[in-house]
Amino acid sequence: MKACRVNAIYCLTRAMTSSRGETTLPASRTTGADAESSAAASLFAPARVEVATHDDGTVRVRSPEPLREFSRCVGEWLEHWAALAPDATWLAQRDDTGWRRITYAQARQQVLALATWMLRNGLGPGRPLVLLSDNSIEHALLTIAAMHVGIPAVPVSPAYSLMSKDFGKLKTILRSVGPGAIHAAPSLRYAMALAAVQECHQAILILDDLGPGPAVATQEVREFGDLLRDTDTGLVEQAFRAVAPDTVAKVLFTSGSTGLPKGVLNTQRMLCASQQAKLQVWPFLADAPPVIVDWLPWNHTFGGNHNFNMVLRNGGTLYIDGGKAAPGLFDKTLENLRDISPTIYFNVPRGYDFLVSALQADAALRARFFARLQVIFYAAAALPQHLWDALDRLSRDTTGRAIPMVAAWGCTETAPLATDCHFQASRSGVIGLPVPGTELKLVPAGDKLEIRVRGINVTPGYWQAPSLTQDAFDEEGFYRTGDAVRWLDADRPEAGLVFDGRLAEDFKLTSGTWVNVGSLRLRALEALAPVAQDVVVCGHDADDVRLLVFPNVAACRRIARLDEQAPLLAVVTAPGVRQAVAAGLGRLKQSETGSSTSAACALLMPEPPSIDAGEITDKGYINQRAVLTRRAELVARLYQAPPDSAAIWATA
Repeated sequence: MKACRVNAIYCLTRAMTSSRGETTLPASRTTGADAESSAAASLFAPARVEVATHDDGTVRVRSPEPLREFSRCVGEWLEHWAALAPDATWLAQRDDTGWRRITYAQARQQVLALATWMLRNGLGPGRPLVLLSDNSIEHALLTIAAMHVGIPAVPVSPAYSLMSKDFGKLKTILRSVGPGAIHAAPSLRYAMALAAVQECHQAILILDDLGPGPAVATQEVREFGDLLRDTDTGLVEQAFRAVAPDTVAKVLFTSGSTGLPKGVLNTQRMLCASQQAKLQVWPFLADAPPVIVDWLPWNHTFGGNHNFNMVLRNGGTLYIDGGKAAPGLFDKTLENLRDISPTIYFNVPRGYDFLVSALQADAALRARFFARLQVIFYAAAALPQHLWDALDRLSRDTTGRAIPMVAAWGCTETAPLATDCHFQASRSGVIGLPVPGTELKLVPAGDKLEIRVRGINVTPGYWQAPSLTQDAFDEEGFYRTGDAVRWLDADRPEAGLVFDGRLAEDFKLTSGTWVNVGSLRLRALEALAPVAQDVVVCGHDADDVRLLVFPNVAACRRIARLDEQAPLLAVVTAPGVRQAVAAGLGRLKQSETGSSTSAACALLMPEPPSIDAGEITDKGYINQRAVLTRRAELVARLYQAPPDSAAIWATA
């Protein structure tokens, strides 16, 4: 341990008695809490943090609360609830007749049968189960069955099968993993992908239905229902008892936001420790089982580890949402929310953009959505302040109080929880404080602080990539995230950390001034609302900043007064849309006087982001670097002289 100049514990709340009857006393500084903060405090654990500044300039940040005992493996959760609440609904999925449900007891019975089939067919640590399909009951049962007996589950982004043109990422993953079985359903939807990757694996295909077509003609195929015909309880029990905390539970491939996708090892210890930490900062989860309506993909750590595991760990109910945060597809989400009132709602900023518009227009939906809602949670990217403010107003108008809006931060390598904002922050973007069992190291990087993580929830490394594993950790064993953070209030660490962008995204102008891409992106989205769905910040080695803009097509159509049949190019070139962008750039320029904090002009792009080129993840997060590389010609047009006619300049 290096020399330490400061070591203090800070607390955001007054001493209080929790719902468990425990009294918590702040160790140092305390600030008063208003009525709304007290309401949040009734749900959450007190926000306490220990901060130590070292002579080398690094800052260590951790929770003074120790991580309590946690489960040996994920399978213990299913065993527990199948015994304690056998008839409670674990999963529900809408089909043509309504909600199809499966209880905890039914799930356990099917998991034992599926695990029997996997063990008999040679699946194991070196022959994992790959899942190509969207979220479904079958997907969940197969995943839990594999993990129950020590077989790694490898959920792969459905976009690699359904939106890709060359299936390049899918082929690479299958060759790397060497699966023993692949789940893909419905079969006709995945036919092209299955045909394209036949030479990349020797796995058994598991289909929910044996549809026609040549795509699977050369593969050994099993229908999902056939896997449920037999159960060898002794065989499964022996394998279940052999599962250890260090057993690999999942291999999750990163979205490649800062490079090529990597297979991140997720151990049973990581997943179980992460949920124990969540329960300690969200103790209300133990008071009543959570009910969520969720679309977030299980191939990503947010949906698959944070949300899915939270429900299973706490005996809740997950209504699998067939919608997506995309035009047209979000209608399914709204249909589901008209049926089910969640207790916790999770989404990414793009999803909240769609949701806010729908809630503002539909009083019945508002009443249903807020009926028993305890917490609104966002992650994957910072929530633009105008959406935060709108959700705050809507909750107050509907319920008479503000529903706590919180966030967290982590990554695939941290399973994912590393920090949690388990208190009502004063603004959007606060990612909170480290959770029990996790230690942060804030390392100076230019004028920023890189956040590094060490703890029981951190990955041991990458699938078959020892050199990548070695490079990912510093000399003290902290995982190098490449993310930057800052204190919301440097004099009050208890107020939390704020996400400050990716270090790899920031750049310098010719003046030598650094451009904080993450911060500028959020301000630009605020200024350009509602015409901008997302923006990409340009200007590396240029004199000023300029923007590539992915349009909010629905909003632009309304502004342009064009119908659904009008081509997108006509929409983005409509005078009203261009005027709205110019006015937004003008507002940004008025609020930020420096060349690095505003944008001189923008270009609206009629082509949506490409999944094949890695421009966008299936959560809707834009990969800044990939867009700049693929659309270098558009960046050049932004800076050409004389100015390109398509460029839109800020209104004075």
